Amino acid sequence: MTSDALMNNYGKRPLSLVKGEGAWVWDDNGKRYLDALAGIAVCGLGHAHPAVTEAIHRQSENLVHCSNLYNIPAQERLAEQLKTVSGMTNMFFSNSGAEANEAAIKLARLHGHSKNIDVPTIIVMENSFHGRTLATLTATGNRKVHAGFKPLVRGFARAPFDDLEAVHAIAANNDSIAAILVEPIQGEGGIRIPDDDYLIQLRNICDANDWLLMLDEIQTANGRTGSFFHYQQHNIRPDVVTIAKGLGNGMPIGTCLASGPASQLMQPGSHGSTFGGNPVACAAAEATIATIDKDKLCQRADELGTLLLEQFRDTLTGCDMVKEIRGRGLMIGIELTEPCSELVGQAADAGLLINVTANNVIRLLPPLIFSDDQARQLISTLVPLIKAFSPEG
Repeated sequence: MTSDALMNNYGKRPLSLVKGEGAWVWDDNGKRYLDALAGIAVCGLGHAHPAVTEAIHRQSENLVHCSNLYNIPAQERLAEQLKTVSGMTNMFFSNSGAEANEAAIKLARLHGHSKNIDVPTIIVMENSFHGRTLATLTATGNRKVHAGFKPLVRGFARAPFDDLEAVHAIAANNDSIAAILVEPIQGEGGIRIPDDDYLIQLRNICDANDWLLMLDEIQTANGRTGSFFHYQQHNIRPDVVTIAKGLGNGMPIGTCLASGPASQLMQPGSHGSTFGGNPVACAAAEATIATIDKDKLCQRADELGTLLLEQFRDTLTGCDMVKEIRGRGLMIGIELTEPCSELVGQAADAGLLINVTANNVIRLLPPLIFSDDQARQLISTLVPLIKAFSPEG
């Protein structure tokens, strides 16, 4: 059932999910599905994980909300956890990735104004995705997201993703740049993975120009690509990094982390949130981080992701419709040569939840607790669908 009391921004949604356990979900008719999307990279520990459930239950019995007018012990504990795992020094808690990116954009503007730049400008990338608030949809490099919402926000310059020469060209011709905002891997853009030295060179460019390097790790963090933060695979540290999605394993929470001079830009009254960093969301995030560490799920994501890439490449060899198979950890894209959104419904009919992004990229974001048997089931279900979808199938 779809209630007509809801706005139509999500369109028709054919499934009503009512229960989840581990990597499985059930609809209101009792049908079971293997979830290879994890709520779009949110439920990294799977559904109804006992550690997260217990943390939510325990905290909700004591205090659900008190606002940021007061110290929140769970928030302070979570901040110390993230400080340890990230190497960053200070952070602001929000309710979502878009809000975390809004905080990052405000940091960039504060940084620019501290240098007497009248219109601080942030370099963002084509085909990126940073959220749907007015500032973050402006930062997003997708005209479909912009449609109907002009005038957009000033203060953004756009460069092709994974194109260092374009960034150098902007630097040479624009003295208003204050920061670069970039996803280490483009998720909504189709699991686009840049050259290995891309982030390192962006770090060097920012250092040379006194810009902030701001990484949007909303989708890549929390163990998804084989390390807690993706930037840790490149031995750099950003000035600002944003996370959300898998941080609370389903509880709404986002964080903007900063280090160095960027960590001192916010002052009392600069920014705030009524619900951001509330006790229950922070308790869920505490349990999520502890479980990722205890169960070595970063390593698991790396190993299982490598296996899945190998298996997909082996089983789809010779399928002319498959243009490229790419990924890092459990963030995998299978790019086809033509639009393939109908595969989402075909997979659901076969008991598998997937996603298609960028029109022709099958996006797989299974939970970090995916078993070997579930990985085999993912392959054995999806590969025949892809082959049947192909003209030669």
